[in-house]
Formats: sequence, C-alpha cells, structure tokens
Amino acid sequence: MGANLKDKLKSGPVWALGTMSGTSLDGVDAAMVLTDGDTISEFGPSQYRAYSEDEAAVIRAAFGKWHGEDGVDAAAEVVETAHAEVLSTFTGADVIGFHGQTLAHDPDNRRTHQTGDGRILAGVLETPVVWDFRSTDVELGGQGAPLAPFFHWACARYIGATAPVAFLNLGGVGNITWVDPRYDAPDADGALLAFDTGPANAPINDLMARRLGVPFDENGAFAARGEVAQGALEEFLEHPYFFKVPPKSLDRDDFSHLAMVVDSMDDEDAAATLTGAVAASVMRAMEHCPMPPDTVYVTGGGRKNATLMGMLAAAIDGNVVCIEEAGLDGDMLEAQAFAYLAVRVARGLSSSAPHTTGVGAPVGGGVLSL
Repeated sequence: MGANLKDKLKSGPVWALGTMSGTSLDGVDAAMVLTDGDTISEFGPSQYRAYSEDEAAVIRAAFGKWHGEDGVDAAAEVVETAHAEVLSTFTGADVIGFHGQTLAHDPDNRRTHQTGDGRILAGVLETPVVWDFRSTDVELGGQGAPLAPFFHWACARYIGATAPVAFLNLGGVGNITWVDPRYDAPDADGALLAFDTGPANAPINDLMARRLGVPFDENGAFAARGEVAQGALEEFLEHPYFFKVPPKSLDRDDFSHLAMVVDSMDDEDAAATLTGAVAASVMRAMEHCPMPPDTVYVTGGGRKNATLMGMLAAAIDGNVVCIEEAGLDGDMLEAQAFAYLAVRVARGLSSSAPHTTGVGAPVGGGVLSL
C-alpha cells in the first residue's frame, strides 16, 4: 500500500485511522474517519484498548524524560505494542495517524517528546503511518499543542454550525478551541483560536488515586459532597500562566503544586476545590475568545463529571453541553482528530497555525513512514 500512497491520497476522501493515548494513561483510543483532509465525509468504527496496571506503571515511570533516558525505551515498547494490538483489529485504512504517548513537553526550549516509533507500526501493520505530529511546530517556535483545532473546525462545519462555537476538551489538561465555521479554511486568519485552559482531570485523578486508591472521582460524587476552600480559587488564578496571551500550552504537571494546596483538606473538600479550579480556569479562558461562542461543546472525560459540568454551566454564559448533543463521540474525538490530521499531513496541508499553537505561519507537522 505504501508505494501508491501518494496516488491514493491525491484527491477525494480516504479512510484514515487515528489513535490517542492521553496523559491519564487509561488506554489507547482508535477511530476511523473518511476525509479528504478538509471535509469530514463519514465517521467509521472505533475501538478502545485499556492499559494494564503494569503497562501504565512502565509509561508513568518515564514521564518527564527525554530520548535516551532510563525507562524511555521500555515505555516506547509498551506504547508500540498496545497500539499495534488495537490497530490490527481494523481493516480498510489507507493511512494511520499515530500520536504516540507524550512523556515531556517543553516548547519554551523548542522540544517535545512523544514516545513510540511510527516506522515500527508501519512495518507491522503494512500501512503508511503519519507520526511525530508536534516536533516541527515546536522547532519552528510553536507550542506544539493543541493540535485538534483544525479537526474541530471540520467538526463545526460537519454539524452545520453557522456561528462561532467552542470545543472544550477536559482530559488530563484542559484545552479550548474557539471556531468560526464561516471561514473556508482552518488556517485562515480568524477561523480559530486555541490554547490550553489549565489543569483538568489530572490533579483530581491524582488526588483520588493517592488517597482512595481509585482512578477518578466518578460523576464528581466526592466533589459534590465537599465545598471549595475559601480563597483557594483566587490564589489559583494568580498563577503566571493565566496572564499569558494565547496561544499557550501546558505540561500535565505544570500545576502539580495543587496537591500541596489541598493537602490539609478532607477528601470531599479537596475534590471540590480541585474541580472548582478547573471551572475557574475555563471561565478565565473564555475572556480570550474573540466573541462569545453560541455553544460550548465539552469533550474528554471531564464531561462525565456532573459536578464539574454544573460548575461550568454556572461559570460560563451561554450553552454548555456534552459533545454528544452535537452527534459526535466525546470518547473518540482526539483519535478521530489524528486520523484527520494524518490525511492533511500526507497531502502536504497545514496542521497548525499562528492562532492554534503560536507558530509563525501555518505549518504541516508530522513524519510519514511508508
């Protein structure tokens, strides 16, 4: 298939298979999209492959590390094996978008590290793979994140939006994409604004794992029984990150000090305070939108936290709804995004722009391995 990839991708929609393995380390999402790299024609099947506790522990031990450091090769092997297993269950993909696993992200020093080698997967799966999506953007002065905004633009047009909307992804870190679907291309000046909002599920999940041995606060039940500590959110919003002009991005552990802030609180108040911090950071992020969006579509695991969704609705003017209300799959949106981006990269189109990552001009990142 590799030899005639460029012929297959010259024009018209092709089936792309994308993957995502997030910082929460729950597992690998994989999903197919029929697209020409501009318009979404159809969404295809999807699969989820969970990491075992041992696999997650190997990857977690490599967080914060760079190529060649201890534990990185072992993490890469886990990531590659898990992805090969889930991707091998699909048929009919013309190209694969492999994000890999982010271990470290330091855009201020023009470096980022997503482990996993797309060349290995291309050989095992006998399918062309686009991978290492972020490095080129970072090397050219961009933040390398978020990368889903171009896909969000396509989603806004797919659902028939005619006025600005926002996609709020609440994974380990929160990020928002403000989209004006009236523009004809995602890299047009004014079509998009995207940036990381602040911490999202990561500090809440870490708290629950540390104190109670459970992976997350299911449906926000603990937070619902607690109270946000007085003054904590005001102090939280004094963090220098919130005074930076977007585009801007975060590493998972940039707000690790929150663990100390809630250390003396009981479980319920600690969960409520960390959940309130997520809502407060999103409220602050909305101030950067060029105009208020008609609707904020929430995706990622945070949309399943009823307490957090209630706090967001109270903090944000306008409609705040789960992405499913637009007919999209909130569990697979990021995997679908890298399927879409794989086609754009393979066709020589841009995948990031000044208003999404802060890079100087629209750029197409990624490495194509046939």
